[in-house]
Amino acid sequence: MERRDFVGALLPLAALPLIGGLFGKRADPQGVGGPGFTALKKPLAEWKKLLQPGQYAVLFEEDTERPGSSPLLEEHRPGTFVCSACFLPLFDAKTKFESGTGWPSFYQPLPDHVSQKKDFKLIYPRSEYHCARCGGHQGHVFDDGPAPTGLRYCNNGLSLNFVPAGQALPALRT
Repeated sequence: MERRDFVGALLPLAALPLIGGLFGKRADPQGVGGPGFTALKKPLAEWKKLLQPGQYAVLFEEDTERPGSSPLLEEHRPGTFVCSACFLPLFDAKTKFESGTGWPSFYQPLPDHVSQKKDFKLIYPRSEYHCARCGGHQGHVFDDGPAPTGLRYCNNGLSLNFVPAGQALPALRT
């Protein structure tokens, strides 16, 4: 076998990590922690017992809900959007805007309450973001949002709970 043929035969193997990412599950949720809270490391089996199947699939298998399916699209009251897994506040309702994408969108998370990583599931890189406390998948961030940040945090509604202003935030899950 010539060297050129050998290298050509190996090239498809280089794509395996990318293809694997299309179908793979997260091995373990990894929160990073932040000011005022520590990372919450809970086995996936425990999350599966606590959450509805759709929530679990989005938060810990990095699934995506159907566009237009979230009741949070119509939520316009003052309040706070919290992670539906661990209840960490993620977004102030003042930062929500209508993006036309079919998913709740925000231009800014609460400081240090989300973490980001590169996602290659669609082959090209995207910035995926997670709850900084429990590691639950929230969505992707894009640079086509409104001022003042120019960012669009495109969130799965199943990953969030809304707490109206004046109502107590839920205690963080342990």
